[in-house]
Amino acid sequence: MKFGPVPLAQAAGCLLAHGQQIGRRRLPKGHVLGAADLAEAAATGLAELIVAQLEPGDVAEDDAAAALAAALAAAQVGPQPSSGLAALAPVHGRVNLAATVDGLFSAPPGMVAAVNAVDEALTLAALPNGSRVTAGAIVATIKTIRYAVAQTTLAAAVAAAKPLHVHGFRPLSVGLIATTLPGTSAKALAKLERVTAARIAALGSHLDTQPPCPHDSAALAAVLAGATADLLLVAGASATVDRGDVIPQAIIAAGGVVERLGMPVDPGNLLVLGRIGGRPVIGLPGCAKSPKRNGLDLVLERLAAGLPVTAETIAAMGDGGLLPEAERPEPRGRASAPATVGAVVLAAGRASRMGGPHKLLEDWRGQPIIAHVIDAIAAAGLPPPIIVLGHAADAVRHALSGRPARFVTAADWAEGMGRSLAAGIAAVPAEWDAALVFLADMPRIEPTLIATLAATPGQIVLPSWEGRRGHPVRWPRAAFAQLIGLAGDVGGRAVMADYALTPVPALSDAVLDDIDTPAALAALRNQS
Repeated sequence: MKFGPVPLAQAAGCLLAHGQQIGRRRLPKGHVLGAADLAEAAATGLAELIVAQLEPGDVAEDDAAAALAAALAAAQVGPQPSSGLAALAPVHGRVNLAATVDGLFSAPPGMVAAVNAVDEALTLAALPNGSRVTAGAIVATIKTIRYAVAQTTLAAAVAAAKPLHVHGFRPLSVGLIATTLPGTSAKALAKLERVTAARIAALGSHLDTQPPCPHDSAALAAVLAGATADLLLVAGASATVDRGDVIPQAIIAAGGVVERLGMPVDPGNLLVLGRIGGRPVIGLPGCAKSPKRNGLDLVLERLAAGLPVTAETIAAMGDGGLLPEAERPEPRGRASAPATVGAVVLAAGRASRMGGPHKLLEDWRGQPIIAHVIDAIAAAGLPPPIIVLGHAADAVRHALSGRPARFVTAADWAEGMGRSLAAGIAAVPAEWDAALVFLADMPRIEPTLIATLAATPGQIVLPSWEGRRGHPVRWPRAAFAQLIGLAGDVGGRAVMADYALTPVPALSDAVLDDIDTPAALAALRNQS
């Protein structure tokens, strides 16, 4: 590929290297220059343009990225793709690979580095191996740096590529057995069951809780021997610190083996891994009583994804096993101050399906739709919100005049919600510990629910109505860097898999509001 300035007479059919104003038009980078473009350039006094010219043997940027993506998503079992991911359409030399299932992402060791070592013109970025992802999440991205690469370069990169995978979660039957000692409270057992059921349900599996049994190896062995679930979880009434303790001895007495006691993951160190007749048995660490992500989650995710978990697997978890500070217990003696939570309201979109004026300015009960959201935030006692503007920014700002708020404009709002969210999170002040992210077209949201979401402990806290997740979503500061990196229409869902979710029962279906069409607006107005 040739790159550089050329006289206008030689620029026909070339690619414009950089976005440029020519006459009354701004031509984007990569635009194929035609006769009309060159005539207008000449009329404005330009004598040359900086262009890219493909040569024989070159592969255009989109085609190169698509070819490498195809090699990375090429896993097959018979006629059906089995990689659990799909390549999206190329745009400006970039192809994203998205998960098609909820599961665990994996990349062959050293493969990403091998592809990137071929030539600087082709790049591959991927999530860390073992990342938990949801369907639709971007797991890898290929970017062609120049407008074209040589066919030989592309062939070498494809040869270095090996298939990526998202191992989909399979439904498992999971049994929970808790042992008890004198003084074990029913409240603690109920919390254990509630937290474990949520953890298992998030993996697409079902939990069957067995009646508690005494914290005695013989009694527990009898229960284990009669269990039929695919996976057995044992919550001991006291911690397991030796293979002579109750849980390891019960596994052995039931005819099983103890493969590993202890794991190099914090929190989660005191986990027991055993097997009875090929069925995994896990002695739970104490942190399993908390919904926060811990070492148990790393093991459960692999099992649900159909991946082996052995003593060697757990030993390898030490690389990355020190989980983020937000997921670990605070050191003793440190005072825990109440979290400061603020609100970010996404009000930048065009809402093209609505037609007519801006949907956020539509009247409902005597006020613009967005005004109801801002008033609810104030009534909940949160600080003045950050409002992200884009389409019709001046009109939205005017509609909220007199209400305390901080306005920020997402310059690239038209690229999708991801950029609007990134702009809002980037504006969060240093004193906020978390941000509640609101959609601006939810006028029925209740101040009481907002206050509850702000006060509920957890990493990601979100409302739930009849099993469906809603908005707003509270994000911890630990996730801000990932949110700021979002692009296009990829929303916060792509980041959720890295954090524990804490659902809060909603007061109504207001958390599901989406006023994006005239029909939805009419339905809203028909409500009492």
